[in-house]
Parts: sequence; structure tokens; C-alpha cells
Amino acid sequence: MKREEKFYLIRSDILPESIAKTIEAKKLLEAGEVDTVNEAVERVGLSRSAFYKYKDGIFPFNAMMSEKIMTITFSLEHRSGYLSKVLQYVAEQGGNVLTINQTIPLQGIANISMSVDMAHLKVSSTEFLEGLQEINGVRKAMIVGRG
Repeated sequence: MKREEKFYLIRSDILPESIAKTIEAKKLLEAGEVDTVNEAVERVGLSRSAFYKYKDGIFPFNAMMSEKIMTITFSLEHRSGYLSKVLQYVAEQGGNVLTINQTIPLQGIANISMSVDMAHLKVSSTEFLEGLQEINGVRKAMIVGRG
């Protein structure tokens, strides 16, 4: 039986010192300021065993959220129902639209920027984009960012 993971949002000022130092060591490694775990733990004053005990269970809140978000931009013909087809496609693929911004159509084309929660996407981001481009009225779609 798989154990359910639980997550908590905790203010950093109440974290035990070893967890706070593990976070700092991970930041040093991710930023490339140090090359090895040994260097990172020495710099922050933490034992290697404490680092390895906590490292896989600590994530910055914004990192956990951004890893599942993809921002897409595309041009769409300005015709009734075309945006609805795009939104239906996103839903069918398991995506969830977080934000959508559409410009006023010029010469029959609207530019759209859309952020999608892809945590439950049924296909890869590449397949998702290819499917989006196959929708009638969608032109030049591309991923502009993802976590």
C-alpha cells in the first residue's frame, strides 16, 4: 500500500536549523557556487548525513508550483468558436488553463498567451503543442516558458 504524501507550508523562521541549512546547501549547488555536496555542507556548516536525510523532501514553494506550468503563445484566426475549440483541446488533454490573454484581433488574427497547469497532461508537452497546431484556425504556436 502506497503511503500518501502530505505537504505543509511552513514559515522559514520556524524551521529547525538542519533543515534551513539543507535548503541553503541546495541553493549553493543549484546556483553552481559549489561543485560538490561536500563543499556545500562545509560552507553552511551542516553534516553530510543531515543533508542527505532532508534533501529529497525540501522544495521551495514556488518551485513546486512552477514545475507544472507551461506558457504557450499562438496566433488564432478571429472566427466564432475557434478559441472554444482550443480550450476544449486543452481540457481533453488533461490541461487546466490558469491564465489567458488575448489581444484585439488585427487583420483577422488574435495573439493569445495562455498558461496551462500540465500536472495531469496525458501527452508530452511536444505532443500537446503539435496537437494544438493541428486545430483549425491556430497558427504558429510555441512554448515560451515552463517550470
